[in-house]
Amino acid sequence: MLQVISSAWALLLGMGLLMVGNGLQGTLLGVRGEIESFSTFQMSIVMSAYFLGFLGGSRLAPEMIRRVGHVRVFAALASFISAVMIMYPLLTDPIAWALGRVVIGFCFSGVYVTAESWLNNAASNENRGQALSLYMIVQMTGIVSAQALMLVGDPAGYETFVIASILVSISFAPILLSISPTPAFDTTKPMTLRQLLDTSPLGCVGMFLLGGVFSAQFAMAAVYGAQAGLSLAEISTFVASFYIGALVLQYPLGWVSDRMDRRLLIMLVAAVGAVSAMVGMIFGVTFPVLLISAFWIGGMSNPLYSLFIAYTNDYLEYDDMAAASGGLVFINGLGAIAGPVITGWLMGSAIFGPQGFFLFIAALMFVMAIYAAYRMTQRAYVPVDETGAIAPVYPTASPVAMEVAQEVAIEAAQDEIDAQETA
Repeated sequence: MLQVISSAWALLLGMGLLMVGNGLQGTLLGVRGEIESFSTFQMSIVMSAYFLGFLGGSRLAPEMIRRVGHVRVFAALASFISAVMIMYPLLTDPIAWALGRVVIGFCFSGVYVTAESWLNNAASNENRGQALSLYMIVQMTGIVSAQALMLVGDPAGYETFVIASILVSISFAPILLSISPTPAFDTTKPMTLRQLLDTSPLGCVGMFLLGGVFSAQFAMAAVYGAQAGLSLAEISTFVASFYIGALVLQYPLGWVSDRMDRRLLIMLVAAVGAVSAMVGMIFGVTFPVLLISAFWIGGMSNPLYSLFIAYTNDYLEYDDMAAASGGLVFINGLGAIAGPVITGWLMGSAIFGPQGFFLFIAALMFVMAIYAAYRMTQRAYVPVDETGAIAPVYPTASPVAMEVAQEVAIEAAQDEIDAQETA
């Protein structure tokens, strides 16, 4: 781990600052939208636009990098991100915000692709797994830290937007000024969605549903807090609780997944997430209950991303694992685009109101659990000693990090095989 930090500290520092800026602007827009009297549906379109841009960026950024190189793509996307963040308080219109969010999502996706390929180049075969784990921890820590900055300025003004823009601008300095060589860039051609669905129906369906769950908590949690009448400090703490849960429970659940039927674990984790969301919906008038609910929702939903990847890998040949990553990211992205829109529609209805936020998450997690239970009756159990290792990766990752996670899983599985043969 020390070797990873010494070789990639500039990249990790830059990505940490970048995630602070990204996490801050997401929460800030949710609060500012309520101040500007945007309807819940308008805010859901604004929030959904980020994931539309992100999905487009994950497909187009690799070609941009091949054409003009990492540094130029990095610098250009940074400029657009900073400009859009300054634009938000100047053009307080839902259409302008939605267009800005498309640009922001596209640019962040491209930045992630660039940074993660740099990180992969800086790591060796021996420490690639540790580098990926540290990178994911930095990402989540950045989002959690961003919530504290919500209290620095008045969301009705422009100061907090400027802070987010400054953080993003500064984040690129340690990366672009570091002496790390520019890596060669290549990505694997993804499997067709039909091939992926035939290989792992649970993996595909689960990733689609999880996209809706993650986008709801990432994009609509602050909107829920503003509608529910929470104070600014309470909204920040509420949003942070989702990601604290993800940080705390990712590795314990990963450890368990390597020692039991992953379908059963997926069913149990999804069921706990559904129950946690129902608790938030029914008893969420008490703020401590809201925090507990958010902690468990985040702690269950984010690790499911790694679980679905690992489960899909159990039915793939090693040579196909990297190719499957692009398809899984695309499926998750489709669900993420729809998530905020449906959540906003439920929250804006007279029947459910703000509690529609929890209802949507509970419904998707419940369907996940039921489908996992159904798939257990349709396919034979893969013995634990024949399954691959799990690599930690969060829904914020680009296809590059997904491929790195696949490589780590392959190397870990091969090490286990070599150890068994030696014994």
